[in-house]
Amino acid sequence: MRSRQENFRLVKEEFEEKARRALADAEERRVEVAAKIPELGKINAEFSHFGAKLMTLLAPGIDPNVEVAKLRAENEALLSRRAELLKQNGYPADYCDVRYECPLCNDTGYNGMKMCDCMRRRLFEMNMESSGMARLLRKQTFENFTLDYYKDSPETYAVMEQNLARAKEYADTFSENSDSLLFLGGTGLGKTHLSSAIANRVLAKGFDVYYNSAVGMISDFEYRRFGNGLAEESDDTRRYTECDLLLVDDLGTEVVNQFTLSCLYYVISTRLNLQKPTIISTNLTSSELRKTYNDRIVSRLMGEYILFPFLGTDVRKQKLG
Repeated sequence: MRSRQENFRLVKEEFEEKARRALADAEERRVEVAAKIPELGKINAEFSHFGAKLMTLLAPGIDPNVEVAKLRAENEALLSRRAELLKQNGYPADYCDVRYECPLCNDTGYNGMKMCDCMRRRLFEMNMESSGMARLLRKQTFENFTLDYYKDSPETYAVMEQNLARAKEYADTFSENSDSLLFLGGTGLGKTHLSSAIANRVLAKGFDVYYNSAVGMISDFEYRRFGNGLAEESDDTRRYTECDLLLVDDLGTEVVNQFTLSCLYYVISTRLNLQKPTIISTNLTSSELRKTYNDRIVSRLMGEYILFPFLGTDVRKQKLG
């Protein structure tokens, strides 16, 4: 899985290639029409001399304002003549123009000093794919999280309403030093949905988010330790400690042994020491957590994570009627 920095590098290269391609395509069209319309070749040659002409305006004794006005008028006359010739020969008037995908930034990715929306959207797409939860992010947002499934009990509704508000605030104010969260509750109560909704907004702000189930995370560490010798080259385990926000789903579904306990403690402890936020979801109760995991892990989860209790009846079953 790629990091945020790697995604930025790839997107920057992608935009540079788009701009190069747009310029190259325009040049091919100019060569094409110049071969058919000789006067256009002369006009294109005149355009290529504008840079040199501008440089001469720096010479002493020249009034740049007057000369720039002359050059501008000359340029506009050439553009007008080129458009006329193109239309006379059955081409669109803008046939020789550079056709950028984004007219706001000309495929540079930047509109002035600010990143263009087109580049921001592309980075979000790349980061979403790298997060490991692209499918969830497209389906599970704050906008489609409904409290209607928790209305049977006033107490349940109040708790879930508070969870939703706290999750939104967490996402909107997220920073690399935000608190870690522990989502506790039975199956189908919205833990993964709210995790995905938080991740969606955090990713949109440009942070590096990584998601995996507890089983998947342990599998990555097992591959690193027991793999085929190529583990160092294809090691994804660094993402668990280096990403800005880590989401671990379904804690408690993994096989618990000394190795898995060691991996889990390493991730939790390292991220706490680095002050990097983590969101862990589990179907286990607090008492079941204490029975399943050792004191070193439980004390960190229960003492240093903010608890979100999830109540109610399995939403999936309610949807099935």
